Amino acid sequence: MPTVPSLTLRQQLHPLLEQWADRIEATWQRYLDLSPYHLPDEFGYIEGRLEGQKLVIENRCYQTPQFRKLHLELARVSDRLDILHCVMFPRSDYALPMFGTDLVGGRGQISAAIADLSPTSPDRRLPEDYRTALNALPQPAFSQPRDLPIWGDIFSEFCLFVRPANPAEESLFLERAEAFLSIHCQQAIAARPVSIADRSRLLAAQRYYCEKQQRNDKTRRVLESAFGAEWADRYMTTVLFDLPE
Repeated sequence: MPTVPSLTLRQQLHPLLEQWADRIEATWQRYLDLSPYHLPDEFGYIEGRLEGQKLVIENRCYQTPQFRKLHLELARVSDRLDILHCVMFPRSDYALPMFGTDLVGGRGQISAAIADLSPTSPDRRLPEDYRTALNALPQPAFSQPRDLPIWGDIFSEFCLFVRPANPAEESLFLERAEAFLSIHCQQAIAARPVSIADRSRLLAAQRYYCEKQQRNDKTRRVLESAFGAEWADRYMTTVLFDLPE
């Protein structure tokens, strides 16, 4: 009998995570001039055990003239937990927000879906071009909005954080999150480098974002349980939220 090809990690995830991962990479390819971004070999594909169950993590990273790193992480713990995590880190000479999105699911349900463009300006306000484009989007209604974490001052007023209650709400999330990403890519390719004087401010804002994200205790606890505290700290600070030089 012919061998049946095994499913990729992406194909094993909840359909919403698979669709969103595909759309993220398609949008990047549509708008941006991608080139590879080198991660340490140990962090490209990772396997471990969490409470006796297999944990798999897959990372893909790119860079562009406007972004020092585009990071897409997919993870799965057996059939109980699916994770998509993505952040776009601007280069310090471009005054761009921080695009971030996460999906968390398990046993066929999505428990958390978030997408945002986090401001990097001193007044914690998005540029007017972004605000105009975001305000022009349809305003979908979700039945189960979620509260931001206590360290969530990095997020914008447009932040979408929900628990999709049904397939229709999953589609609404996907459409709005993809609109955020498309607006961001269009704004990025139209942007011009800032003055040297402004770069230190942008670096400080990006460091603040990364430091706040590193406080995500849920992520750290999962990684520590599977790989140990030292490895988890290195992964959090090298792969997930590395601080710009």
